Amino acid sequence: MSAEAGTAERKPAAAAETPSVDRFERIVDEFQRRLYGFALRMTGNREDAEEIVQDAFVRAFRALGKMSPEQRSELRLQPWLYTITLNVTRNRLRSKRPTNVALDSLADPDALLNNTQEGPEQPEQVVERGTDLELVEQALLQLPMHLREAATLRFIEGRSHPEIAEILDQPIGTVKSHVHRAVRILRRILGPEVGRVVKAEETINAV
Repeated sequence: MSAEAGTAERKPAAAAETPSVDRFERIVDEFQRRLYGFALRMTGNREDAEEIVQDAFVRAFRALGKMSPEQRSELRLQPWLYTITLNVTRNRLRSKRPTNVALDSLADPDALLNNTQEGPEQPEQVVERGTDLELVEQALLQLPMHLREAATLRFIEGRSHPEIAEILDQPIGTVKSHVHRAVRILRRILGPEVGRVVKAEETINAV
């Protein structure tokens, strides 16, 4: 099995059904904690993350209600929800000044969801567990937004390059370039510490 396909092998139960407003409560139950963890990593603020996820689900519910049965049947639910959450996050961060992030605000085990149920951990994931995860997540918040998006999706969320390209609406080459640049910056921020957590991604050539 290739690394690219690994995280896409197993799908959440809700994603296996055609999404609809009638089943939306189940969609929320399936993805709420995961999207909250993503929003928390992107913002470093629990209150922001909670409001972002609430707004994202409201937008998703309204959008589903306007879709035809054919559109819903063709919808790739998980990337779509990530895209909506990311767009809400971008809008929120644009309206706020950057703030310092306390390390313990990123150490919530219920929010960080280190072990998602989407297949085995891939060797090119940047983080492993515990302190390494906390250090990398804090460092990610120092990256420019376009690099933080790609790196968070790749290293923390475990998304494949094609999945990230779909979520960000970017070519795969651009995604790989952003991931590679993020690794180089993380090396400067974390120094020797990143040597334990950065794996195969550091060998990717920028496109």
